[in-house]
Amino acid sequence: MSEQILVSNNNTQQKMGNPAVAGLGGFGLATLVLQFHNLGWMGLGPVIWIGLIFGGLAQMVAGLQEMKTGNNFGYCAFTGYGAFWISLVLMLLGNQFDIYPASTTDIGWFMVGWTLFTAILWVGAMRISSALAIVFTLLLIGFVLLDLAHFGYPEMTVVAAYELMLTALSAWYVMAHIVFADVFGRDVLPVGKPWLGA
Repeated sequence: MSEQILVSNNNTQQKMGNPAVAGLGGFGLATLVLQFHNLGWMGLGPVIWIGLIFGGLAQMVAGLQEMKTGNNFGYCAFTGYGAFWISLVLMLLGNQFDIYPASTTDIGWFMVGWTLFTAILWVGAMRISSALAIVFTLLLIGFVLLDLAHFGYPEMTVVAAYELMLTALSAWYVMAHIVFADVFGRDVLPVGKPWLGA
């Protein structure tokens, strides 16, 4: 009898949290705060620290946890954008302290690379849900606007800032969908059907 109980207890799996909530939370907050800075509402200090810790480190951890679940999309997105935030912050610090400084054009090409990376994930997002497709559509547009801003159209920085604020809020919507579905036990915030079928 005791052996049966032991086997039963060993087969019981503990509920695991969804790492996407931390990844989406960090992505959204870091993106939002950077746009506050780009609009001149605040200094660069909070961008550095949030970018390193929540936008960078937390997203990287979320991505590594997604790997364990077998979710290649989440693994790629969260580790990728976590690395984006860490490298962006280090680039800003490098410019501040004249360590491998990057020109406006250098940063522009950096952004072009991330635009192409985002385009791949954008296609994948359209196979997951409408809400996630909206996040990546807005993010892709934001990167294109930043590309233009770094290659001769600096006025696009302000346009990109407002557009990327929408991106951040849409990411938080998906985060809230996951959190609320768990705590309420039902789908409170719908995310819609995928844009692309099988």
